[in-house]
Amino acid sequence: MKTVSGEIILQQLAWRYATKEFDPTKKISAELWTTLETAIIYSPSSYGLQPWKFVVVTDQTVKDQLPAAAWGQNQPKDCSHYVVIAARKTTDAEYVEKLVQATAAARGIPLASLDGLRQAILGKTSGMKDGHLEWNSRQCYIALGFLLETAALQEIDACPMEGIIRDRMDDVLGLTGSDYTATVACALGYRSAGDKYASAKKVRYSAADLIKRI
Repeated sequence: MKTVSGEIILQQLAWRYATKEFDPTKKISAELWTTLETAIIYSPSSYGLQPWKFVVVTDQTVKDQLPAAAWGQNQPKDCSHYVVIAARKTTDAEYVEKLVQATAAARGIPLASLDGLRQAILGKTSGMKDGHLEWNSRQCYIALGFLLETAALQEIDACPMEGIIRDRMDDVLGLTGSDYTATVACALGYRSAGDKYASAKKVRYSAADLIKRI
């Protein structure tokens, strides 16, 4: 298996930044987008529950409505693809069973052999009461990380956006009343030549400040 060198990974992570201005005339190709989309599907989650929905917006008429749900920020309107990661509001027994059945089918094993997995998940989620959305929302940030790094490796610009108005975003995207609610978003595309932040020096604390070795 061919691996990406450490040098390339670090080079691309240094290259990326939270893009403030996108060039609306530049679009991500279908081939590159397929890679990005597959990467977020591969994102890990607790117990493999995948408690999210990835809403991918490319329709310009919809994108034009998004700044109002993002505190007036223009990245959702000008980017090529806008991804809203919506967390599942609950993790009920029916949703747990969906994972158990999918696991049995994918691995070719009997359902009965997964009783332990089923009970372990139900034991965790049944005690949460109103904590399902909080737990599921944290999983969404794992997917966001996968999306950002995959984009950087392909020299696709991105801007993670926690600054969204959940209720408005849900309304625009048709999530209101569904099992999912907008949690965090990411604009993807290509930087504008006029984005001054593209050349700004990256500010990061040293390893000595951030890493404790035991």
